Amino acid sequence: MSGTSAAASARPSGLVRLLRSPGGANRWVVLFVLCVSLLLVAVDATVLHVAVPEVTEDLKPGGIELLWIVDAYPLVCASLLILFGTLGDRVGRRRVLLIGYGFFGLASALAAFAHTPQLLIAARVLLGVGGAMIMPATLSILRQVFPDRRERAIAVGVWSAVAAIGAACGPLLGGFLLEHFWWGAVFLINIPLMLVSLPVGRWLLPESTGSQDGPWDVVGALIAAAGLFSSVFAVKQAASQGLFAPVTLLSLLLGGLLLTLFVRRQRRRTHPLVDLSLFARPAFGTSVSCVVLAVLALVGLMLIAAQYLQLVLGLSPLETGLRMLPLTFAAMAAGLVGGKLLQRLGPRLMVAVGFTVTAAAVLTLTFMGPHDNLPLLIVGFVALGFGLQTTLFGSYESMLSEAPAHQAGGAAAIGETSYQLGAGVGTALLGSVMNAAYAPGLTSVPGVPTGAGQAAGHSLGEAYQIAARLGGGAGEALRDAARESFVHGLHVTLYVSAALLAVGALAALKLPRTMDNGLEQSSAPQSGGATELKPRAAEMTAEQPRRANGVPAPASGDRTAFASETSR
Repeated sequence: MSGTSAAASARPSGLVRLLRSPGGANRWVVLFVLCVSLLLVAVDATVLHVAVPEVTEDLKPGGIELLWIVDAYPLVCASLLILFGTLGDRVGRRRVLLIGYGFFGLASALAAFAHTPQLLIAARVLLGVGGAMIMPATLSILRQVFPDRRERAIAVGVWSAVAAIGAACGPLLGGFLLEHFWWGAVFLINIPLMLVSLPVGRWLLPESTGSQDGPWDVVGALIAAAGLFSSVFAVKQAASQGLFAPVTLLSLLLGGLLLTLFVRRQRRRTHPLVDLSLFARPAFGTSVSCVVLAVLALVGLMLIAAQYLQLVLGLSPLETGLRMLPLTFAAMAAGLVGGKLLQRLGPRLMVAVGFTVTAAAVLTLTFMGPHDNLPLLIVGFVALGFGLQTTLFGSYESMLSEAPAHQAGGAAAIGETSYQLGAGVGTALLGSVMNAAYAPGLTSVPGVPTGAGQAAGHSLGEAYQIAARLGGGAGEALRDAARESFVHGLHVTLYVSAALLAVGALAALKLPRTMDNGLEQSSAPQSGGATELKPRAAEMTAEQPRRANGVPAPASGDRTAFASETSR
């Protein structure tokens, strides 16, 4: 065949030219693939919550088994984020992501058809392993394919909006599936999406690695995983058993010792698993703190709000998910306009304003009472979603931009770990505040035995069960008192949350005032620990041929190995 005819036959179609360019996949297509991956993980973190009653009725797990069915996924995922985030920097971020796809798909099939509680727990553990592979890989690949900070701000906004949408849509999707199928359907939906994501990800996503200097610290990774597992487990036990329960204290002590050992080990190593000097940079440490505070307020409030909508207002799980849609849409809008807001306001003002708007939304929701007030809920949820997403967007973007490109996996893992820790602490802290404010109102209800009142103080659901057993006037009095006490506890919890958000607004004042677009930090530290700043214009000029439509060339100092996509 002649050279002309061969070139004509090898010419890619319009669709292929759109998806892939001579420099690799179109970076916006890469963002789409990464967001689909993140959406599945975010949905799976909350979709099981509404299916717990059906799982309990079908598999009949014990109390401890039910606890592990719910908690195995977030516990394992939070524990392994640093391990797999830094492993991706070593062996390839795309490779870890694709393996995570496989784990997630297989674990979803195992969970959907589990016929014993033990099998479902094992499947949830594997889901956590897959999620820990996927989450930091998506953010670190995003950091690599968007070296320009203006574009990266837009990409992080879309990424963070998808994360919020997934978490909020989990209960809604679960409620819909449970009304039409059996509980296993909440896991089964992952399989076809993963079957598509594996070949598409292999074809479109670029491969990249970080620094290869020194051996990978396997022992340090395992110590970090064990320490994080113990710490997150202690937080969850504090929410259910109490802060001073023996299992809580032992887990907290063990987690603290292991994490202290991990920090000491990383400081002594020439090539640490996680560069702890990142926390010496005010923007990085402050960004991580802001993520923890924002998620702490979000997760605790969402759990309590779901109970309020279902147990106080009497809405179904599907109706509850629909009521929370304004929050989802507002979060989506904040993510999409976040890039422009960041350029206009700068990280400091954007994150501070986000915290302030969120605190105002929380205070607005204190006007909720025992009766439905739809306009108030819509206004409160819209402001809550927009404010929190603005805060998370500015925090994540600042954290990711502050970290060198060759440490993108480790930085992403730190960010995701802070998210998970914030979620755990928020559930424990705000749950404890809620219980402390709720229980005293049921100790002396007229006509209700003291023992029954004390038992009703454990939860609103238990109070309704006791009221049904009592019946008559005493049961009705207990039911009304429980609803009023729950609303009172909700108000107290909202005030505490607003105070925490105010602390976050003050912490945000340590972030940079402006978004620096003119300089890019080199990946390689210079002698004496200083970090060289290089003009972005020079790098952008050198990379321009590859950045025209596709994935950019590696930044200076980053040991990134891009696979030859066009040869496949």
